[in-house]
Amino acid sequence: MKRLLHRHRAVATTLALTGALALTACGSGDTSGKPSAGATATHTMKTAMGEVKVPDHPRRVVVLDTAELDSAVTLGVKPVGSTHADVKSGFLDYLPKDEVAGIKDVGEMLQPNLEAIAALKPDLILTSKIRHGDKYSQLSAIAPTVMTENTGYPWKANFQVHAEALGRQAEAKKTVAAYTAHVRRVVAALGGPAKAAATKVGVVRFVEGADIRIYGRKNYIGTILTDLGVGRPAIADKAKDGFTYDVSPERIDLADADVLFHSTYGDPAKAKETQTTRSGLWKDLTAVKNGKSFGVDDQLWIQGIGYTAADRILDELRTDLTGR
Repeated sequence: MKRLLHRHRAVATTLALTGALALTACGSGDTSGKPSAGATATHTMKTAMGEVKVPDHPRRVVVLDTAELDSAVTLGVKPVGSTHADVKSGFLDYLPKDEVAGIKDVGEMLQPNLEAIAALKPDLILTSKIRHGDKYSQLSAIAPTVMTENTGYPWKANFQVHAEALGRQAEAKKTVAAYTAHVRRVVAALGGPAKAAATKVGVVRFVEGADIRIYGRKNYIGTILTDLGVGRPAIADKAKDGFTYDVSPERIDLADADVLFHSTYGDPAKAKETQTTRSGLWKDLTAVKNGKSFGVDDQLWIQGIGYTAADRILDELRTDLTGR
């Protein structure tokens, strides 16, 4: 979805762990998902899991995915805890170091450490149903838990949910306005809407252990390209569920576009990047022949999923599409 390579989920948490978490929650005063002491004012939100009562101004927030971390950072909130991404640095590299310094690592994104979360005594947990819906009862026993339905494509709507949960609607309004103005500046730099639409822009992701992904329109990066009004190659409209059209290295010719951005998740050789980019088919792509093929940071373009990442991406798009 802000999108990490999916892994098989582990088996359900044992009853013993659930009991331990209940005791921990009891010790922090959060046995029924009520906000902790000092955050008594609350409001009720509609979430993917139903209505949830949350503190108006949460003070100890835990986020369990990269989109939620981006939202918090964007809105000026430093979580007390966050899961880590599958990168050496733990938290995604594009995030300002001072904004993530001191955040407690509460485990891998798909398998968060529930005891570590409870130990932080949060008064709010942010995540999505697609990531942690199976852990909702355990998470909500620790603190009020706000889940969006999905991640990635609906990132703008999700951001508004995060802002409401964090009590940062005013900051969210400013963020959206700044992003909209940034988009207008980039479109102007491209020569206006007509010229932008005349340039077909493709996005390819090499993924270790999977086929090569040619990105469609219904994903995070696809929405940014739509905001810019740039053209997309025909294959983008054939993507499954609008997300990606997956191909082998032998069909990379389907990724042909005027400008091509590509990223890699995992080992380049195992992700078939090395094999593909050395092939004649790759070298014959329009973008490659014209020097308009650009390698980009997978953490930023694919995994980040938020307005802080989007602003960085817009800057890179402007530079690469205009050559200045």
